[in-house]
Amino acid sequence: MADAQLPTGWTLRQIRDVSGDREAVALNPNRPVRWVGHAGADEAMHPEIVLGFHSLCLVKPVHDGDWYMGSLYDDGSIGCWAAYDDLHEALRGL
Repeated sequence: MADAQLPTGWTLRQIRDVSGDREAVALNPNRPVRWVGHAGADEAMHPEIVLGFHSLCLVKPVHDGDWYMGSLYDDGSIGCWAAYDDLHEALRGL
């Protein structure tokens, strides 16, 4: 979990409780992340925080207050396809 961080004001226990995933983890944000949410859209994102939930993840980009849900691929990269206004909403959307 080197360089992995949690959102301000949240503990890992709270994240696990709200998401219902007892194995949720904070992941290192140094990985390729792309927004692939719309046809023809494929733009790089620069993650500040990445939370892992098995094959799904939530990403908070640098300089963006939204949270993005995506798939965590075997190579460690992420393809995001949904956006949420806040972390609680995103956790409930898992």
